[in-house]
Amino acid sequence: MSQTRMSAEQPPSTAFAASGEEAITRSIDITSSVSAQRLESTSVAEFYEIERTAEIIVKGDYKRVALQFPDDLLHDAVPVYRLLKRNVGQAHDLYVLADTSYGNCCVDEVAAQHVDADLMVHYGHACMSKTSRLPVVYIFGRKPIDAEDCVQQLSQIFASVPDAGETVTKTVLVRHEVGYTYQAGDIVKLLRDKIGLSILYHEIPTWVDPAPVLNPLEPGNETEAPASSDSQSRIDEDANIILYIGEESLTLTNLLMTHSSSQVYSYNPITKSSRLESERTNRLLMRRFAAVQKARDADVFGILVGTLGVASYLPLVSHLRKILVKAQKKSYTISVGKLNPAKLGNFMEIECFVLAACPENSVIESKEFYRPIITPYELEVALQAEGTWSGRYVLDFGRLLAEYGSRNDTLNEQEDRDPDQPTFSLITGKYRHARRFGAPGLSDGDTSSPDTLVLRNQDGTMTVLPGSAAGAWRTMQACFVLISHALSDSAVPAIPIFPRFGSESGRKYAEYTGTGS
Repeated sequence: MSQTRMSAEQPPSTAFAASGEEAITRSIDITSSVSAQRLESTSVAEFYEIERTAEIIVKGDYKRVALQFPDDLLHDAVPVYRLLKRNVGQAHDLYVLADTSYGNCCVDEVAAQHVDADLMVHYGHACMSKTSRLPVVYIFGRKPIDAEDCVQQLSQIFASVPDAGETVTKTVLVRHEVGYTYQAGDIVKLLRDKIGLSILYHEIPTWVDPAPVLNPLEPGNETEAPASSDSQSRIDEDANIILYIGEESLTLTNLLMTHSSSQVYSYNPITKSSRLESERTNRLLMRRFAAVQKARDADVFGILVGTLGVASYLPLVSHLRKILVKAQKKSYTISVGKLNPAKLGNFMEIECFVLAACPENSVIESKEFYRPIITPYELEVALQAEGTWSGRYVLDFGRLLAEYGSRNDTLNEQEDRDPDQPTFSLITGKYRHARRFGAPGLSDGDTSSPDTLVLRNQDGTMTVLPGSAAGAWRTMQACFVLISHALSDSAVPAIPIFPRFGSESGRKYAEYTGTGS
């Protein structure tokens, strides 16, 4: 008798809640992932480069190794662990990391620190952002691709480009998704022979160390952390034509936005089709321009820390705070892990969020979020004088900080304005008066204001508490003990101190002040 007929013969339940039987008897359709289908013809050892990884671990004498898997490859974690353990022996400890703190493309150095790892092995797609602490071995996998068909279609596209034969004025750049790194060198070589031009190509490294060190596989050869994808675009800005190999992804979207003046053609290895991608660049930039206009109308900002692994995220957060203070805007710094509308919906006072994340996770266009989410570069544009954005787009942290000096003069134009002068909002179509927080004309290094409360503890260290942050002060009151009654007869004001729970000095102090039992 089928399960459907059995459930039909059962009498209806009179309980307010279900019995939970449905959760046990419900059938679930399981669809195998693309990687699992590929591994039917390619061994796990070859796909995950077990021999190369084990050789790096043994020769580098790394004792505690973290293996970071994305969600779509987590089902292979056990066989990969067993194969690696068999090759490296008992002298090296391996730890499997899953459920990353932020995006799967970033190296989760925070989780690696929990196991005190001295080496990270990152599997799957990677954004190749600079790391600050650990050496990283990248295992991109081997996505299937027909190299001959790829070269044939890309060469046909190049031949159809107007004035493609003018080698003096045309610069061709080849970019690809990291999963095709193992075939990229051969494809570029075939393209050069087919097109007959010099093609610019940056090889993606598979071994990265934050500090220049000796590669354990190549003695005498120093390897440094590579520049991120957007910092490489500074070298490639003169490229007129960009050939991209890979399916539609965030990597392609960022490439279109950061190279809006170039013609971008893509080849999809899955569908074996090619097309012009630059036609949708204007639509992408128009949506980001709308987000910038919403940021112009905001007075309270939330700085979202979307990564803890990118090397320059701390200087960037400090930079964002400084320019917001200089513009007399109020800001909060929040670390919430992976973003979702429910988390950000708890901060109703914040009118706009600024996301400090890796280039591939910086652009958030979901309509489910209650407030707009912009990038650090878009914040700088929003704080500039109106009509100053030329469509240029920057996503790399290091480049953004390096170029701030040249844009500082434009930001200073806001200081010469009358603070009571209304501004016109392109979103509402009305004039608005901006709220001002803090004193005008603060320097970049001055984050205090006349109404700022300064807290001092017993160690003599100072904590600056912004004035108007009533909710934050109420929270901090639970962490401080104000002993004003003990000093009521003295002219010295009460000093907030950190409580001492259970210590000998704390008990003596309580006896001295009369607060003990």
